[in-house]
Amino acid sequence: MNTNKILFKLLLATLIFGSYSCSDDLEIEPNDRIAKENFFQSEEDFQAATAPLYNRVWFSFNDKFYFGLGDGRSYNLYAPFSDYVYPFSDLAETGLTGPLVEAWRSFYIVIQQSNNTINSIMDSSVEDELKSQYIAEARFMRGVAYWYIASLWGDAIITTSQAEIINNPIINKSPRTDVFEFAIRDVEYAAKYLPEQAGQAGRITKYSAYGMLSRLYLSYSGLSDNPNSGTRNQELLNLAKMAAATAINDGPYALLSDYAELFMIENKNNAESMFALQWVPNGEYGVNNTHQSYFALGSEITGDNAAYGYYTRASYDVLQEYERNDVRREATWMADGDFYPEINQANGGYLVDHENTYVNVKKGVVGSNKDNPDITRQNSGLNTYMLRLGEVYLNYAEAVLGNDGSTSDPTALMYVNELRDRAGLAPKTSLTFEDILHERRVELAMEGQFWYDLVRWSYYEQQEVINYIDNQERAVITPFTYDAENNAVSIDDTRDVTTRAVGNADESIFFLPYPEPEVVQNPLLREGPVPYEFTEERITDELFQ
Repeated sequence: MNTNKILFKLLLATLIFGSYSCSDDLEIEPNDRIAKENFFQSEEDFQAATAPLYNRVWFSFNDKFYFGLGDGRSYNLYAPFSDYVYPFSDLAETGLTGPLVEAWRSFYIVIQQSNNTINSIMDSSVEDELKSQYIAEARFMRGVAYWYIASLWGDAIITTSQAEIINNPIINKSPRTDVFEFAIRDVEYAAKYLPEQAGQAGRITKYSAYGMLSRLYLSYSGLSDNPNSGTRNQELLNLAKMAAATAINDGPYALLSDYAELFMIENKNNAESMFALQWVPNGEYGVNNTHQSYFALGSEITGDNAAYGYYTRASYDVLQEYERNDVRREATWMADGDFYPEINQANGGYLVDHENTYVNVKKGVVGSNKDNPDITRQNSGLNTYMLRLGEVYLNYAEAVLGNDGSTSDPTALMYVNELRDRAGLAPKTSLTFEDILHERRVELAMEGQFWYDLVRWSYYEQQEVINYIDNQERAVITPFTYDAENNAVSIDDTRDVTTRAVGNADESIFFLPYPEPEVVQNPLLREGPVPYEFTEERITDELFQ
């Protein structure tokens, strides 16, 4: 059976008409089946239909690709024996690389489930205001999926109807600019019609959409026919700034005072979380968060044998980024001498004690079931951040900097310095692009974002990004020792430097290959793109009056 048929059968069988238990929190688990003709008649039905958009449809993306691509390809993460990391960090993935194939599939499951939900709600007899709210929720998810696709593959298939693509799976792709445009229109619609406050903890609001728009506008601002133009579109930079300001000033979100608490189970859906995937504690496969099993150093942490993280480590390159007193390092990476009281609590906490020649992952590592009943084997119970306020602060600062060499804008400085103050660092008195890139890398490390920052940069300074990647020396395995107390990494001259084969860093690395099963099914993916015909007007002006 071909890939598309499998995908569509999966959608029809497991997603579209699943009934979900809903509570004040968005912890949802399939528990029943209902007929379509009796569905989409109330807000509870709409909540049930949109609930899978927060977990199940994203599972194959979250499972390995989220960090393997976002942090592996940007070389925050080094995992030489993990086939979900090294193809990306080595710039050696192909159209048959498993996590790549699964991610493409996951994005289109998000898109088609969103399409099904949108079209079914549109046909409902419920009042228009309520319909618009839940259509907005589905369009937000679809828009985010298309932003990922545009950022990774560029040209792609745009579809608003599962039925159409089932009837004719051989369909032209659309150009990258149209994919970006489609994503932005979806998220703009969400910003207009989503509620100001979430009806359930974990659901998105209109300010989630404004925050996401700040990312999308910022991404799109550098895209032009000349990837080495050195400039970005000022109108889009202004929109990114206004969208970020709206999310920050009008939304219900606030920074947590302690960076490490962002990644504690008890702080899911905290005040800083603007959009997070909602994994179900004790949930079945498909609604569980598997990250801890890939990151945990050993069974002393997890309490079972699902601890495969011994060789999943911080790269030498990323460890050099951390300033001496930056508390974000210990909350992100485990080094010798670090102590975590929330892990292995029965024995007084977890003291990292291994050779200080490597540093493992901490984010996503939370302990065992004895530490918290929400943790089960291969399910940490943690949410996955897709957008949080810390990023929007940095989006604002980058949009203000724009095409200038530096900025002393007081608001941009205030936002960056709030993050630095929380990290235990001295404030900046001015900001350059290098300052903001550094803050993005350490603030959002292991949150699946840094590769997209490099891609965005490559739209207008491509050769600079290639040079940056070359300077990471991925082909060289540098032996080092790490001083956790001072966040200091030093070359270990007592051990030999080794090398490995990696792909060339050139302009081709900014596009992933299309999954080979999809190309076999739809040969038009090999052909040039065909412009997409938009049928609705942009509502940008309505959002920023």
